[in-house]
Amino acid sequence: MKSVFDILSDIWASVGGAPAALSDVELTGQEPGLPSSFRVGAAAQVTVAALGLAASRRHRRLTGLRQTVSVAMDHAVAEFRSERFISIDGIAAKGFRDPLSGIFRTSDGGWFRPHISFPHHKRLLTRLLALPDDPDLETFALAIAGWDAMALQEALIVAGGVGAALQSFEQWDAHPQAGYSAQGPLLRIERIGDAPRDTTHAAASQPLSGLKVLDLTRVIAGPVCGRAFAAHGAEVLAISSQKLPAIPQLVLDTNRGKFSANLDLDDPQQCSRLETLLSEADIFLQGYRPHALERRGFGPQAVATRRPGIIYVQLSAFGTTGPWKNRRGFDSLVQTATGFNKAEMAAAGSKHPLELPCQALDHATGQLMALGAIIALERRAEQGGSWLVEASLARTAYWLRGLGRLEHGGSSQESQPAAAFFCQHQLPDGRVVSGIVPAAKLSATPAKLQRANPELGADPARWQS
Repeated sequence: MKSVFDILSDIWASVGGAPAALSDVELTGQEPGLPSSFRVGAAAQVTVAALGLAASRRHRRLTGLRQTVSVAMDHAVAEFRSERFISIDGIAAKGFRDPLSGIFRTSDGGWFRPHISFPHHKRLLTRLLALPDDPDLETFALAIAGWDAMALQEALIVAGGVGAALQSFEQWDAHPQAGYSAQGPLLRIERIGDAPRDTTHAAASQPLSGLKVLDLTRVIAGPVCGRAFAAHGAEVLAISSQKLPAIPQLVLDTNRGKFSANLDLDDPQQCSRLETLLSEADIFLQGYRPHALERRGFGPQAVATRRPGIIYVQLSAFGTTGPWKNRRGFDSLVQTATGFNKAEMAAAGSKHPLELPCQALDHATGQLMALGAIIALERRAEQGGSWLVEASLARTAYWLRGLGRLEHGGSSQESQPAAAFFCQHQLPDGRVVSGIVPAAKLSATPAKLQRANPELGADPARWQS
């Protein structure tokens, strides 16, 4: 089984990083980090470190200043659970899952996990089950128990909802989508258009100072990526819509450091406003299903044509090819569909499927997306061009699975984050938001989340600088 440093070396090599740069990295702490048979602590530490190293190397190119990057495993796993520790005035934010969330027995002896954290997803499922909009848990479980797991999964997808039948690794590997999700690099970084080289050499107080980022993402992975850009000095404008549901706990955590505006892309005038914002953007970050934004004129090629030199960062659940390329998905569902819940159940000797101890696929993918974007920025500086960065939760799942297993990892105990891992921000009304600070410690340019922004759409749809 590879050491955490060797895993980091592999990631760094996969994006073309110079091996000598790894001498600037210090990794401390020991696995498991979190109770799991999978190497979740290692995944947290190395993805956080890879992003921090890329940021430090960019800053060195711009300023000539060399710095070290240190990542403690306990801090990295705290960052991977950041949404659990966000609070206002010492009161923890309300949980992001519906009380009926979970995994349920089905008629074929299988299990089914619905996604019902958004009201419209819950409503689609309850209607399919011929239930009232807000059933009690016993009634809800009994209705699911009347279905075959795979039949319910497919019926719910057809109805526009989201859910996953429990599968083992072997079952997933035999699935028609599996080969598509597993193929290719962990991060796909490719040139998609021509543009002059970025010859910026101005002194930068932080690695991403002066850059503008449009963040069109919603649930954990994409927003974590956008938060990382903000932490390293970029101006990040999160774009949402009043039509879209949001989860306040996640917004409070992952919106830190950002500005936030609402735009309805079904309105031509507001769509035009996004085009105006795009004309000054360096990075376009989006987490909608593949091709969803293409219909509105904001797919990778269209954006690269409008804004030569753009770095277009795209997230999907299962990848952009294969029969599930357009399927909605969330971390918990990808875990269920691809074998993790069943593997954790077997490792623990449990009779009930078990989730990973955090949204590891989301957080790892978010860190990797930010890493890919910085690598693309550096390629733009060296070669010119517009660049596409692609990541998927399912591809990250294959990577995590490939790191190996910890024989007694599931028996370890979770610990509370140290006080030093938190930072505070005072809101205009006097309330204080407390949350986890980025775990990568850059010696010369420490990551900073300069503001808290607990509500989507709180700012005008314009750049601040």
